[in-house]
Amino acid sequence: MKAATSLLLFAVLGLLVLGIVTLVSASTGQPEARYLIMQPIWAGIGLVACAIAACLNYQFLKKIWWVMLLLAVTLLALVWVPGIGMAKKGAARWIGHGGVGLQPSEFAKVALIISLAWYCHRFQRHMDTFFRGLCVPAAGVGVVLFLIFREPDVGTTLVLAGVSGLMLLVAGVRWRYVAPPFLVGLSAIALFVAHDPLRSDRVYAWLHPEETRLDKGMQTYQSVAAFGSGGVKGVGLGEGRQKLGFVPEHHTDFIFAVIGEEMGLVATLSVLTAFLVILVCGVYIAWNAADTFGMLLACGVTFLIAFQVLVNVGVVTGSLPNKGLALPFLSYGGSNLVVMLASVGLVINVGRNASTQPLIPARDEAFDDMIAPNQV
Repeated sequence: MKAATSLLLFAVLGLLVLGIVTLVSASTGQPEARYLIMQPIWAGIGLVACAIAACLNYQFLKKIWWVMLLLAVTLLALVWVPGIGMAKKGAARWIGHGGVGLQPSEFAKVALIISLAWYCHRFQRHMDTFFRGLCVPAAGVGVVLFLIFREPDVGTTLVLAGVSGLMLLVAGVRWRYVAPPFLVGLSAIALFVAHDPLRSDRVYAWLHPEETRLDKGMQTYQSVAAFGSGGVKGVGLGEGRQKLGFVPEHHTDFIFAVIGEEMGLVATLSVLTAFLVILVCGVYIAWNAADTFGMLLACGVTFLIAFQVLVNVGVVTGSLPNKGLALPFLSYGGSNLVVMLASVGLVINVGRNASTQPLIPARDEAFDDMIAPNQV
């Protein structure tokens, strides 16, 4: 278990260092960029949060899950309050004032995972039933997803829906219960995209990259060109050209393209290998967790990282329609980086306690009351 937690931590630190180095390169020719100053600050805050999350016993989260969920819902609602919410590029996804902002959906990701892990642990004997296994948790998940979708943020909604669904399946919910609502939700989102000009244009650009390479599809087209110009070894750190206005958001959503152009195929494969190590270590830690709560907590965080990587890399390489979603540990941004590092700390915590704590079964008070006192 120590090897798994160590490998997990080293992979995350390696990606973190590479991200800062790439952001320094990405700021070339842009004197107003604050990447070199802000990203190390956020990384430092995130590492402190990671250390705290790794050292405290994760069992205490069972007592505060409802506080975290309530806070997440409150923060998500505040994006619509004038003077508090901050709208950028047609989306209300931030709260704050001036140049300082917080993205509530990032905190909501972890709060939802913790809440689901607690619920599935508490009622694990009933997870194979339709009402307690699906309807009750789906109601809580639905509130969070609706608020995120309302911003609108379709990408994060889909990622969290996928993570929540996988957690419920791991907890014991039957496939036949999960599949119908998942298909209904997917159909509803497809209908929304079809009637939303901005998102339907992105899908059209994805299907017709050559036709839209000078318009809606320019970002993805130039991103793919960046990988092609980088080749195997890359054009050299700081020597990339696509970041000079050809690929918008190159420091956030499309930072993987900067890595591909400047450091080549070797670097991009190394990044994917590091994420694969995180996935394998996270699953291994979850498999050997001391209790159901720890297992689902580690699963949720691992699935969250994996889904975000899948979507981001898919978009940057042209395999998926354009959708703004950060690449964990690499993209510029404080909210995502701090939350992701703190989440990794929780997985390490589960790993640290796996070999020292006895298995803690979920308690079901109704079930216990049915047992005679002399049998308990």
